[in-house]
Amino acid sequence: MTERPRPHLAVVGAGPAGLAATLAAARHGVRVTLIDAAPEAGGQFYRQPAAGLKALRPQAPHHHRPGWLRLRDGLDRELEAGHVVHLRDRHVWFVERRPEGFTVHALLGPEQERPQEVRADAVLLATGGYEKVLPFPGWTLPGVVTAGGAQAMLKGGLVLPGRTAVVAGTGLLLLPVATGLAAAGARVAALVESAGPRAFVRRSPALATRPAKLAEGARYAGQLLRHRVRTLVHHTVVEAHGDRRLEAVTVAALDAEGRVRPGTRRRLDCDTLAVGHGMLPHTDLAQGLGCRVDGVAVHVDDEQRTDVPGVWAAGEATGVGGADLALAEGHIAGRSAAARLSGSQPDPRDWARAAGTRAGLRRFFAAVDEACAPPAHWAEQVTDDTVVCRCEEVPAGAVRRAVTELGAGDVRTVKLLTRAGMGWCQGRMCGPAVAGLTGCPETAGSRPFARPVPLGVLARAGGDDESRSERRSGQQSEHQ
Repeated sequence: MTERPRPHLAVVGAGPAGLAATLAAARHGVRVTLIDAAPEAGGQFYRQPAAGLKALRPQAPHHHRPGWLRLRDGLDRELEAGHVVHLRDRHVWFVERRPEGFTVHALLGPEQERPQEVRADAVLLATGGYEKVLPFPGWTLPGVVTAGGAQAMLKGGLVLPGRTAVVAGTGLLLLPVATGLAAAGARVAALVESAGPRAFVRRSPALATRPAKLAEGARYAGQLLRHRVRTLVHHTVVEAHGDRRLEAVTVAALDAEGRVRPGTRRRLDCDTLAVGHGMLPHTDLAQGLGCRVDGVAVHVDDEQRTDVPGVWAAGEATGVGGADLALAEGHIAGRSAAARLSGSQPDPRDWARAAGTRAGLRRFFAAVDEACAPPAHWAEQVTDDTVVCRCEEVPAGAVRRAVTELGAGDVRTVKLLTRAGMGWCQGRMCGPAVAGLTGCPETAGSRPFARPVPLGVLARAGGDDESRSERRSGQQSEHQ
């Protein structure tokens, strides 16, 4: 009697959510292909130094190494058992839904021009998120980087972006970035957080439900004190200064309404500004499949299923909430996918603990998101000559004129009139800024592909479709 083949699940993304989902599914009878753009698993949160650097203490920039080791060892066991295939350096640009299942289209190779397809019975999207950065005068100067970019340089390259840094913006990511830079030897002149203490006090009931998170924040605060990092709360960066590169920034205090308080500006000398205003979910692949998106995040049910049959989503793509939430969602998604692909009804008791963690962390991070919202009047500090769309070099004045003089009433019309968002990043960087400057609601951008694709790859994909269609037509005629 032949053994029934294992159902096949394609997991896109090897960060915390993707790894947890892969292990949960593989341990419960599913064959998994794990597809990721990085050379090693872990995502941004578990990013490891490049092997060629031969780091003596690779664990130094990391504060969750035991969790990473458990995931890494679990993945190694499943790879050795043949239950998981890990495809590295694959940049997924589209997931195609077919009558017989799904086809994941990826690009590989140094130039990302070699196509590869992975066919599977179901797909689990763990595509993570990307940073939200709002413009201000001088933000395009060399030396201004995103907070996550500074962290990636430190974790993956073991290099400092500069000798003297200011970390600014809002959100929990600023804490590990500031402490990481200070511990690695940089002088952190200031941590500039736009949220004020009252914003957290008002939400203390929700925040108090996760004492472990509060303790983690207290540990970061202790490290900031130990490294003598000045913390400026309810402040914002008003301008970055420099000739050919960053030399200093001007920061100022905010009033209760989120406007700059007159007479509070001060100049801080630095050669690096690491700035970020939170995270946004990566939804391109989900939208390409027709999945429902609520606001900026992929909509999922209690099993992490999207509204498209055979498609699950977990982690930051369904709402930004950090690694612990991503791990819980990934575990639930993997167990659900394993059960449904094997033809059985999932038992919620199989992920009851993860579901409790998920519920608590979702409430916690909803409160954090409210407290760490960017200043309400940040756009008032953006001068008309400040570049908003870096790809197309569109200044803020052109975006404003599209509304006030040309009658644009939504982001799409502004894009058509100004080309803001038509460049290489397809609005990922400038989308929130354009929405804020025009007063339009911030929504997930709809793009046909998740990344730029060479025309030759598209042509070959189209040819393959025609060949498959011809083969199907020939098979049908033979049976007639």
